[in-house]
Amino acid sequence: MNNRGRIFLLDDDELIISMLARTLQKEGYETHMLNSSAQAVEKICAWQPHALLLDVDLGAGPSGLDLLEMLQMEGIDFPVIMLTADDSAESAVRAMRHGAADYLNKPFNIEEVKIVLKKLLENSRLKSEVRYLKESSTAVLGRTFIGESPAIQKVLNNTRKMAEAGVTSVLITGKSGSGKEVLARNFHHWRFERRDDYESVPYIAINCTALPETLIEGELFGHVKGSFTDAKTDKKGVFELADGGTLLLDEIGDMKLELQGKLLRALEERTVRRIGGKIDLEVDVTIIACTNRDLKKAVEDGHFREDLYYRLNSFAIHIPTLNEREEDVILLAKHFLKTFAGKYSKTAVTNISGEAETLLKNYPWPGNIRELRNVIERCVVMENMDTLSVECLPMDMGGREQRVKEKRKNFQLILPEDGVALVEVERELMRLALERTNNNMTKSAQLLKVSYDTFRYQAKKYNLL
Repeated sequence: MNNRGRIFLLDDDELIISMLARTLQKEGYETHMLNSSAQAVEKICAWQPHALLLDVDLGAGPSGLDLLEMLQMEGIDFPVIMLTADDSAESAVRAMRHGAADYLNKPFNIEEVKIVLKKLLENSRLKSEVRYLKESSTAVLGRTFIGESPAIQKVLNNTRKMAEAGVTSVLITGKSGSGKEVLARNFHHWRFERRDDYESVPYIAINCTALPETLIEGELFGHVKGSFTDAKTDKKGVFELADGGTLLLDEIGDMKLELQGKLLRALEERTVRRIGGKIDLEVDVTIIACTNRDLKKAVEDGHFREDLYYRLNSFAIHIPTLNEREEDVILLAKHFLKTFAGKYSKTAVTNISGEAETLLKNYPWPGNIRELRNVIERCVVMENMDTLSVECLPMDMGGREQRVKEKRKNFQLILPEDGVALVEVERELMRLALERTNNNMTKSAQLLKVSYDTFRYQAKKYNLL
């Protein structure tokens, strides 16, 4: 049987906790027993249980309530169930006031213990998942749209004005990889940052092309039990889940026409109806729609509803390509160098050679910021460098690969049928260099890309001086 959780049992009655331990072990739990309060807090924290069953009256030493208070000070994140022989309401209130998740009266029904324990463990796991998602979303929402070019500053200023004004639907357009989703997160931050409960304000993103056509409607609007074959329970859609916060609809330009009509209704009436449902549910959601398609042309071609387009286009933001904001390329490159150096535990690189800067600025970046990000990430992972140089960058950037090929064409050695010693090749190259420079060793060394001392040593070795 799989381990269902780690349960710590603390009671001065050895008979009770032994019986409880055996029962819980049969249910698949791992148990640890203690019948004294001596060093109990240290032992409990060291074992890291998923739940604690703690007797209120432990005889000599600190009481169960005292231990509970000490555990709370330690910052425990597992539920505590108090065991008590006193069935008065006062005893229960005291236990709950001290931070207990639940309490059980002695003598207790073992089935009741199992039910309470199962419920508390499920709730504890859900809280952990929610906490993780909040922390993850906070980290994600912390990402700032980077750019100092006039074009981007205008975009950011307009976005902030819309967010602070409380605009409830926005359309963000731009080529793939230009930063639409990052800008959407910034909009959410500016829209709700002044709320006291900002951290709990939902931000939910859904890609309109990531799910099959048969599932996307249920994801958006939810469904009621029995509305179709696999609808075993009621399910909330993302509109309901995002109630009070932001819903990002990515790649909205690829949404089917039928769904576009239902989306328009939700935007205008601020209500949704689950699949198979009979009532309209009010939702207070800020909608951010993103697309890399030309929606105006899609309307002309009959692939996008005109009324939905004009509804969304009231507050539209277009993000320029990276090629249109050359001033931001080096700024972004340095940001990614720092970011990935931290991620991969590499030495931080703060310098970019002049030649590399020129290459980065002149490259057209068809994949926009995403392509730049990927290029810098590869450089950080694959190279050990103090300065980002041209040699670190991919060969196909800026025609480097073609230039190298041309250079190789201009320099070809013919290998004799019977072969040749490398030292002979080296000696001949040095002789040719001296011949071309009229025996100037400094210029000869430069031609062969070696130091003066190395060239002089080799020249003496081959009797070329």
